[in-house]
Amino acid sequence: MKKLWAFSLLLMVKVGLAAGGAGVPLDHWDRSKANDLAALQNGAKLFANYCIGCHAAGSMRWNRLRDLGLTQEQIETYLLPPGQRVGDLMTIAMAPADAQRWLNKAPPDLSVITRARTSFDYAGVDYLYTFLRAYYRDSASATGWNNWVFPNIGMPHVLWQRQGPREVTIARVEHGAEDAKTLVRTQTVYDAQGHAQTHQETLSGRAATGMRVSVKPADVKQARQFDEEVGDLVAYLHYMTEPVRSQRQRWGIWVLLFIGVFAILAWRLNTLYWKDIK
Repeated sequence: MKKLWAFSLLLMVKVGLAAGGAGVPLDHWDRSKANDLAALQNGAKLFANYCIGCHAAGSMRWNRLRDLGLTQEQIETYLLPPGQRVGDLMTIAMAPADAQRWLNKAPPDLSVITRARTSFDYAGVDYLYTFLRAYYRDSASATGWNNWVFPNIGMPHVLWQRQGPREVTIARVEHGAEDAKTLVRTQTVYDAQGHAQTHQETLSGRAATGMRVSVKPADVKQARQFDEEVGDLVAYLHYMTEPVRSQRQRWGIWVLLFIGVFAILAWRLNTLYWKDIK
């Protein structure tokens, strides 16, 4: 029990610090999952069960999952959507025009989403890892959900049952609308049903502007498990961006070794060639 309370407190402090300062600094995704077959397989399962309904991965084929240790029978039985074959691209039935009409915006293709979300300021895997864990109930929004990384997002929280209910507190420190020298702190608490209570106060003295977020999950174990699952999903999205990454890295090591040996041989040959010409 003490460990669970300690984890709950750590989660609240960690998320609060991650969201402090200008903008929304991101939590770090566990890079070791990129080479963890179990994590990649679970991420592929989550993608097939929760993402492929709206988001295609048009540059990826289902049979590439065999590189993750899955058999063709497992792919067909547990992951493949009806009407598709193992050799097909990971497409969806919804046409872009229909998506635009129904959702006001076509859901993006996720083939290279981790690379597309990478910028000079942060890595795409860190963005997605934070984004997928940043949903909270908001009864004032059209979908009943909001996201502190992507405010007023139109995409609902499809993984909410896996994450479980939680209370979210968002505190913003901003300059006053009438006096730029005045700092105003606005704190909004969203309960598990999305009902908000807002408190605003004027701060005296100096304070850092930005946003802080704290989270209080109803079930700490479930929240911890959800974070692990999101890490697995991000691992699979990262894998899809470049399925041959591990092979490329292995070949790169051998190429560098070859170049090193060749450089030594060339240097010795050059020395022998010019030793009598001085």
